[in-house]
Amino acid sequence: MKAELYTRDNWDEVPWPESADGAYARAYLTPLVEGGIEAFVANVSTVYGVLVVDGRVVLPVSVNDGGEVGNAWVCSPYTHYVTYAGEELRVLGSAALRGALRAALAGLGALCRWSELDRVVLVNNWLLSTNLYPALEPAHERAAIRFLRERFPGHAVGFCSVNRVIGDCVMVPGRRVYLVRPGEQPGRLRKRWRRDLRLVGRRGYEVVRPVEGDAARVVELYNLLYLDKYSRNNPQFTERFVRETLRAGTITYWGLAKDGRIDGVLGYFHRDGVLTTPIFGYDTALPQPLGLYRMLSALVYQIAVDEGLSVNDSAGAGEFKRLRGGVPEIEYRAVHVGHLSWRRRTGWVVLAWLLRRIAVPLMRRHEL
Repeated sequence: MKAELYTRDNWDEVPWPESADGAYARAYLTPLVEGGIEAFVANVSTVYGVLVVDGRVVLPVSVNDGGEVGNAWVCSPYTHYVTYAGEELRVLGSAALRGALRAALAGLGALCRWSELDRVVLVNNWLLSTNLYPALEPAHERAAIRFLRERFPGHAVGFCSVNRVIGDCVMVPGRRVYLVRPGEQPGRLRKRWRRDLRLVGRRGYEVVRPVEGDAARVVELYNLLYLDKYSRNNPQFTERFVRETLRAGTITYWGLAKDGRIDGVLGYFHRDGVLTTPIFGYDTALPQPLGLYRMLSALVYQIAVDEGLSVNDSAGAGEFKRLRGGVPEIEYRAVHVGHLSWRRRTGWVVLAWLLRRIAVPLMRRHEL
């Protein structure tokens, strides 16, 4: 089975498959590759391209050599497992536990630098927190690994946002995500989020479709939640990203507006029967009892019901999502390192072991 990589240098040669997935990938990826990634995601520096496998499977690929500074966690394993993890310690109630884990992260950071963890090719990296897959067979995965390890012999080869084992890979835990099937829920769970949805009218809001002129407000609302409240190591999308995905229809946007002002926004896409919302935000200065987060989440579930989709509800707000039918599942990076030196392999193997023994139990205990 053949695989081939296309980047900016040979982008006009990409043999796009004549399929819905092929058309979507072309519409989403072409502006990013031709316009330069940082014009769309301000804190990402990477060589970006697309891997075409068997002439019909299209997977975006990011290539990093490890020298990039300040990269978002979607391209930098170091940022994900060390920098961002250190920021997450604030949710732990025990000062002693925070101190112990901070010291452990310092040691982990040294290990990651020593083993050059950021020298990595990431497969199916849409530069989003949750990366949905097209229908993929083990033969496609093997072909991708075989091609990329030969093309980049000094790089680890990782698959993003994986919920199952991929052969010949180290399974590195990443986040605890929540999977929801709103259309299959019992009445008591559906009643809960439908009650949240009724808040839209009761609070004087209307559901609207943002236009390109709303791009600045969309970015502002996303930033208030994902950057200011959580971490600036999340992807920093630009107005150009919002305008382009609106224009191309690669992300579908909905907003909650009152008196002509959008106070909450979501942007979703779906693939292979699963929906996720890479854009989500609201005006965090407004009173929490107003329920903007509840309304937006309920709107996502209603969209999923209307379109017959399941929802990958990403990470965070664990108790809220469980009460609305979310089933927690550990999301992994599946990383192939068999072709690397023992030093490079050691970092990934030890990282995976530590995360399974320490991070995963903490995620479950504290609903991270």
